[in-house]
Order: sequence, then C-alpha cells, then structure tokens
Amino acid sequence: MNNTQKRSRIWSSILCLAFAAFIFNTTEFVPVGLLPNIAKSFSMDVAHAGLLLTIYAWAVSLLSLPLTILTSKMDRSKLLIGLFGLFIGSHILAGFAWNFYSLIAARIGIACAHAVFWAITTPLAVRLAPNGKKAKAMGFIVIGVSMATILGIPIGTMIGQLVGWRITFLCIGFIAFCIMVLLLYLLPSVPSMDTISIKDIPHVLKRPVLLNIYLLTAIVVTGHFTAYTYITPFMLNVGGFSSHTVVILLLAVGFSGMIGSVIFAKFAEKHPTAILIIPMMLLTVCLLSLYVCSFSFYTAILQGMLWGLSITIIGMVMQSKVIDVAPDATDIATSVYSGIYNIGIGGGAFVGSQVLVLLSTQYIGFIGAIFVIIALILFYLLSRRIW
Repeated sequence: MNNTQKRSRIWSSILCLAFAAFIFNTTEFVPVGLLPNIAKSFSMDVAHAGLLLTIYAWAVSLLSLPLTILTSKMDRSKLLIGLFGLFIGSHILAGFAWNFYSLIAARIGIACAHAVFWAITTPLAVRLAPNGKKAKAMGFIVIGVSMATILGIPIGTMIGQLVGWRITFLCIGFIAFCIMVLLLYLLPSVPSMDTISIKDIPHVLKRPVLLNIYLLTAIVVTGHFTAYTYITPFMLNVGGFSSHTVVILLLAVGFSGMIGSVIFAKFAEKHPTAILIIPMMLLTVCLLSLYVCSFSFYTAILQGMLWGLSITIIGMVMQSKVIDVAPDATDIATSVYSGIYNIGIGGGAFVGSQVLVLLSTQYIGFIGAIFVIIALILFYLLSRRIW
C-alpha cells in the first residue's frame, strides 16, 4: 500500500470515528424530543419517562472510570468493535422493548458502551492521525459531536413523531452497524499504550483547579438539563407550539452550538475567564426568560440559539481546562469529567421531573437558573483566584 493509500485509509477511519461520535451523542439525547411519545406508549406521565435520561446518565457516571480501567489493556480497535456490538444489540432491545423496564435495561446497555467509548475515541483518533495533523483529527470528532445536536436529535425526533420512537432506536442501531462494518475494514490494530492504575486516581484528583472544574460542571449541567430534558413538553404544553415547530427549535439550539465552538476557538486563549463567565450569565438569562420567550415563535428561536451557544461554550471551556491541568493523566481526568458531566445530566433530568410533579412545567427554567446562579457565586468565591 503506497503512502497516498495509507493516508486515505487513515483519514477514512478517522471520519468513521467522527460518525461514531455523532451516533453515540445522538442516542444519548434523542429521548429529549421523544419523551411524550415514549410516555404515551407505556401509559405513563412525562416526568417518569424522564427517568430514561436520569438512569442512563447516572449509569455512565458510575461506570466510566471502572470500565475504562478494566479495559485499559485491550487493543483499542478490538475494544471499539466490541462496544459497537453491545451498542447495536441494546438498540435492537430498545426497538422491541415490551415494557418501560426493558427499555431501561436497553438504555443501561447503551450506557455501558458509551462509558468506555468516550474514554478511548478521541485518543484513538489522535494516535491514528499523521504527524502535525493531531488537532485536525480532534476537530473531526468535535464536528461529529456537534452534528448530533444539529441534525441527529432533530431528525431522530422527526422520525419518532412520524413513524414511532421505536423506529428511531432501530435506525440508530442500523447506522451503528454500518459504521462498525466500515471500522472492521479500515481500523488497523491499535495496541493499548497506557494502563490506568487505581493508585493514580487520588494523585490526579487532589488538584484544586480540577476539583473546581468538576464542581462547576456538575452544578451548571444540572441546571441546564433541568430545563432542556423537558423542553419538548414545555414547548408543546406551555408554548402551545406544534411538534414540527419543536423540531425547528431543537435545530436552532443545535446550529447555534456550531457558532459557539467558533467563538470558543477565537477567544478562549485571549480571555480565559470571560469565555466562561459571560456564557454562564447568558445561560442564566436564557433559563430565566424561558417562560416569557415561549409566548412567541421568534423569541423562542432567539432564546434557543443563545441557549445552545452558551452551553456549548461552557462545555468546551471545561473540557479544555481538564486537559490543560492534567496533561500527565488525561485518560483519568477526562473519564472522571465524563462521569461528572453525566451526573449533571441525570441530576437535571431528576430535578426537572420533580418540578413537573410538584410544581408545573412552566417553572423548569426558573429552577434550572438557580443552579447556574449558584455556580456563578461559587466561581466568584472559590474558583476565580486559581482559574
């Protein structure tokens, strides 16, 4: 195989990894747009159907580090194919789930694959990339993640509304199967380079900046998902929008995430504090104004775009900061970060469900904003000096 063919095969495999990132990120959040449909099919309320996100996220948070340690010696390409096998099988189970508990079991299976996937995929793409092209390879993965929000979740929601939520899960499983076949053909053997030791974990987690990042991430993400998990029933019942309009709103949130990634790339190094504080303040305003903005389609679109932009920048700031402060233990630090982020997702879904049960759907924005305000106060009191 000549050099041109080798480079072509390498970039094709990296592109497949980007598609894998797209499909893994899509399946985590696609229930956000399908909760009313899922709840109706099992004759339950939306608040309890929201446990799908809570249990999934908490399973990822609990399993990320243990499973990453257990699989740290495995060949990366073989491990990735095994993860796809579990991922596809779990989606088939979700598509044919006979009750809500079997659907939860399927989601836990997907969460197990998810927990390890995000620990190995970006490092794998970087290892495959030619010298001098590492950043470009990482960019492919970031684009895959972003496209899940822009296209994956709205399209998955649209399919679920047209032909049923089960078809959405089966379609994701089929696309994942196609990606797995391509990876089987394209991926070379990639031996594990580093083994993670449990003894290394306390040393890494003692770093004050890292602990601050984890704390702020958990609180902000909880606030965000308190509202975002139930944005579909909110817009349907409080805003009075049609299901098709909700898809457009989800597209707006996702598209603005791409703008957020460009803003981050341009200003992160020049303004390391402002690039976090301003989006957090903007997110607070978006959550507080969620109820008022839902009175008009145009204000809802504008609010959704600002919301998507701010949460994207916050996530990118936190993730890049984790890598900056733990360059010697990136696997451990990012694995824990993924776990913390998913604690926030599950916590937000749970808090939002309690708001629906105990108060009313219209209050999810206000309650979510409280968490972001707490994070802003903590940053000012604790994090600002060591940021």
